[in-house]
Amino acid sequence: MSKKIWIGGIYLKEEGGYKIILKSLIHYKKRLQTIHQSPELKEAAAMFAPVLQSQAKIRIPIIEETKEKIEKFLLNLITSQSMEENLEILHKALECRKSDIEKAENLSDPYFIKLVGDVEESKKDVQFIDNSLIKINEYLE
Repeated sequence: MSKKIWIGGIYLKEEGGYKIILKSLIHYKKRLQTIHQSPELKEAAAMFAPVLQSQAKIRIPIIEETKEKIEKFLLNLITSQSMEENLEILHKALECRKSDIEKAENLSDPYFIKLVGDVEESKKDVQFIDNSLIKINEYLE
């Protein structure tokens, strides 16, 4: 049985993928910190909201850990393989940012607009997010 090796480190460092990934992690953290204001959560059943808020609190330290790992990787202090365990959180952060950009554009909801900032500028990130997701999905599949 062969072990998978993530070669996304080349994309992350050499191709500048770290920029969109760090931006997405920051966005994801902000999204989780403001989840109680989300229109989606307000529509959720009263029992479901505390579960989502609890999960958000658990993920925030993982986001911080992942950001630190990326910074260490960029400084050549750790290998790209040591980041493999964080690929799921990278994937979720990228998908969250992409989804929120689309919601800000399509729904024009003040929550999502405030969350993504300049919608027109943020739309430019979607291409980079898609490219990053492809690199991560190559490993996860």
